[in-house]
Amino acid sequence: MSVKVVKFGGSSLADANQIKKAADIIKSDPERRFVVPSAPGKRFSEDIKVTDMLYACYEKASLGENFEQDFQNIKNRYNDIIAGLGLDFSLDKEFEDIKSHLATAGKEYAASRGEFLNGKIIAAYLGFEFIDAADVIVFSDEGVMLRKETRAKLRERLKDVESAVIPGFYGKSLSGVVRTFSRGGSDVTGSLVARALHASVYENWTDVSGVLVADPRVVDSPVVIPVITYKELRELSYMGFSVLHEDAIFPVRTVGIPINIKNTNKPEDAGTLIVADNDAEEVSLRTITGIAGKKGFCAVNMEKAMMNSEVGFVRDVLNVFADMGILVEHMPSGIDTLSVIADADALKGKEEQLLSELRKAVNPDALEIEPDIALLAVVGRGMRKTRGTAARIFASLAHARINVKMIDQGSSELNVIVGVNEHDLHQAIRCIYDAFVSSTLV
Repeated sequence: MSVKVVKFGGSSLADANQIKKAADIIKSDPERRFVVPSAPGKRFSEDIKVTDMLYACYEKASLGENFEQDFQNIKNRYNDIIAGLGLDFSLDKEFEDIKSHLATAGKEYAASRGEFLNGKIIAAYLGFEFIDAADVIVFSDEGVMLRKETRAKLRERLKDVESAVIPGFYGKSLSGVVRTFSRGGSDVTGSLVARALHASVYENWTDVSGVLVADPRVVDSPVVIPVITYKELRELSYMGFSVLHEDAIFPVRTVGIPINIKNTNKPEDAGTLIVADNDAEEVSLRTITGIAGKKGFCAVNMEKAMMNSEVGFVRDVLNVFADMGILVEHMPSGIDTLSVIADADALKGKEEQLLSELRKAVNPDALEIEPDIALLAVVGRGMRKTRGTAARIFASLAHARINVKMIDQGSSELNVIVGVNEHDLHQAIRCIYDAFVSSTLV
């Protein structure tokens, strides 16, 4: 029988009722045999995530302050879940162990206990084996996850296991210290487990019905993307799409395991399927797949007569940025002009030095820094086979009287990046959405 690995986010496991929904989803498909849970998230908008409760508790414990009430509040959250599930089960031993180590075992240990305790409860409720992530996810002593060692540990531990719950977010270093991924790291754990098991699919259950074509804070009720490739998701993530932890994509991408983003509260919805590149042409309902934008850039614009015939000009410009530790995002150019797009925060406090070094390096005729630039990415595998895509993009922007500061298209023909003034970004996203998506809706 093929295997599905299912990861549930904090909002999907916030209380007993949510855990019951997750359990019903798991039990509805016998292939869903390996579960990666997050710590309980918010039950309502003003609520506090358990991970944040643990951070606060640790801070008090490490400073020698009284944390009894804070720790009791954490115990109450879990005991309410246990009672709500009707379990004859106790975490008293685990609570005592955590409490005794809270001040000395470190901040990452404290944060990891949210997933650890939730995993214990969910394993008991499902009747699955519990596998401590500290036994199978390996970090270096510097806190870097070791992929080769982790794959070996997971394969060895899981080879004869029928079904299991493996908490997300944390592991253990070579010297035995609990280490964690950054926020959202349970996505990474799920991906690593899916790869180790050669899963048929990695299901990531959350509180939305898939990846949306555009930010719902900018576009009213954007549609869901049914299928997206890893490459497209990577392009959109660069512009701020926060769908999965970035490191969660690579373990499954390299072996061609698809990821399915699903909604715990609407399990009947198909969600979004993230597929390997070789599936790129399978489903393409629209020319574009997604639109994303990001503020906080600036353009360093320079002009020099006969720039195009000066060997090494671009190299010398890039060396200045590299020597100052400034990452170059894009570099559109003309015959006698060159613009370098960079993160505005990276330039803060370095503007005059940068201009001085560029003058010494390439002696431009004109040089200025233009602030308040936003970048907009229009991404879609359908663009490769559709004529006039760029024309439609710029026609929609022109119709809205939005001035285009920069144009850049990747050689893969997968994306078009446009620079606009920051105050025009949201309107630009809405215009392009209307041109390519709203016009296709019946």
